[in-house]
Amino acid sequence: MRARQLAGELETRHPEGLSHLELFLATEDLLPVTEEKKTWTAWSFVSFWIADSFNLNTFTIASSMIAAGLNWWQAFVCVIIGYGLVGPLLVLNARPGAIHGIVFPAVNRTTFGLFGSLWPVFNRAGMACIWWGVQAWLGGECVYVLLRALWPSVTRIPNKMPASSETTSAYILSFVIYWLLSLPTIWVPIHKLKWLFAAKAVVGPIVGFALFGWSISRAGGIGPVFSQPAQLSGSALGWQMIISISSCFNNMFTLITNAPDFASRARTPSAAVWPQIIAMPIGFSVTSFLGIVIASSTVPQFGEQIWDVVKIMDKMLDTNGDSKTRAGLVFISAGFIYVQLLLNVAANSVSAGCDLTALFPRYINIRRGGYIAAIVGICMNPWLLYKSSATFGNYLGAYGVLLSCIAGPMITDYWFVRRGHMRLNDLYTLDRSGWYWYTAGIHWRGYVAYLCGFAVNAPGFIHTLAPNVSVPVGAQRIYYLSWITGTGISGLVYYLLCLLSPPPGMNRTFCEIDESAGEPRIDEIMREKYSSPREGAGVPSPSGQSGEEGDGYGYDEKAKRIGTEVHVLPSREG
Repeated sequence: MRARQLAGELETRHPEGLSHLELFLATEDLLPVTEEKKTWTAWSFVSFWIADSFNLNTFTIASSMIAAGLNWWQAFVCVIIGYGLVGPLLVLNARPGAIHGIVFPAVNRTTFGLFGSLWPVFNRAGMACIWWGVQAWLGGECVYVLLRALWPSVTRIPNKMPASSETTSAYILSFVIYWLLSLPTIWVPIHKLKWLFAAKAVVGPIVGFALFGWSISRAGGIGPVFSQPAQLSGSALGWQMIISISSCFNNMFTLITNAPDFASRARTPSAAVWPQIIAMPIGFSVTSFLGIVIASSTVPQFGEQIWDVVKIMDKMLDTNGDSKTRAGLVFISAGFIYVQLLLNVAANSVSAGCDLTALFPRYINIRRGGYIAAIVGICMNPWLLYKSSATFGNYLGAYGVLLSCIAGPMITDYWFVRRGHMRLNDLYTLDRSGWYWYTAGIHWRGYVAYLCGFAVNAPGFIHTLAPNVSVPVGAQRIYYLSWITGTGISGLVYYLLCLLSPPPGMNRTFCEIDESAGEPRIDEIMREKYSSPREGAGVPSPSGQSGEEGDGYGYDEKAKRIGTEVHVLPSREG
């Protein structure tokens, strides 16, 4: 009896009387974002991308290109091309969220079906959890540099970690400290983050340029840094540049896939267009340039090539641990810790929360999903991915190929199949006549396209995970281009299948419209006065909100009809 009561207390906000299947469709975090939460202006997106770009992972991806054998200008060309091509895909996939205020799990239903969307959402949630751990490890390394700069005796902490881990107990302690610092940041609702991102957009560039200038000074000026030759030539150089371009794309595929999550908070749809196309590639290109120069400066400084930017700061303490060096690194490492905390919320906690809400709606909301990502992040031993630049690059490619086969059909569905026409009601109903019911809630065209896009890259994918498995060189090179082959082939196959067998809502004219406009709206029904709040749940305020966002939703008799009376949110011009 107590277990049942506890389970009831843990339930998220939702109306009573819904079946388990219906609960997958209409929790508060999956319904369109309310107008009061659409607070992101064009400048909010600009500050978001500036803040998001200035992070250690962007530095590290760029610096790994130098470790792979490119010189500074070759690596910078790869960065400009890679991030420049990301922008259009990001905006194209974000558009449904910007127009209708719906998040990625709901948008994904249009392409893979009401229940077929669960696998892509699970895939994306898993990647967000893993990537949370990766970013947290970089933040933990910064904590180590900060502690060492303040108290050099940290290096004398007895090491209990095995040699195979290639890390130490001091680094693990620092990682745990960062993990604890991150817990309060997950609590902040997404629509209240814009001021924190604005501060991050200032802090990130300050500490990034500080480390950039200091590295050049320690290396003896620009000359020794920029005069280093490339280590590759011929076809090896060409393919390494393609791999480097792919690493930029693979770094961004998580954000491309779940672009509707943040676009759904846009005050107007236009706010999520040009600010993202322009600010995102510029921010990441500038940050990558700093990472390239910082990595190139390690040979003149230390006589060896180091690709991990935080290890470079640690190496500065090894070679010169005077008070000025320590004070400078306290300032830079503290700034990067703040940057990493906000980055993990933006890129991973919110994404994991939105996705896990769709998978386990009865007990998980966005906030709880963020904490689950944090638990997975500490359990996955993220330090294993930083053993070498090759290991790090292989990880980026492996998860990028999976997400590219999701993004391709999603973009194709909105822009080329239905051409902007949607029925928001049908995203939240079990009515079998709805557009997105397909076959038992699963869209076979989306899955065939997904499998085709993955099949082309499967040999190279397997070789990456198991290098002892021999595959043709051509198959490996197709895998290097997975951001083209995965996205392009899955999107093309999806379009051809829709031509051969048109799905409901396929249209020949482009018009961004909700064709269910004027029908009963689920969100309005759920937010009316509640005559009988659920026992054990927080009693909603007149606006329908309770103490914890996404929890404690009451209900009335009208709300019981959610399975048939479905949601609509009129499209907005912009």
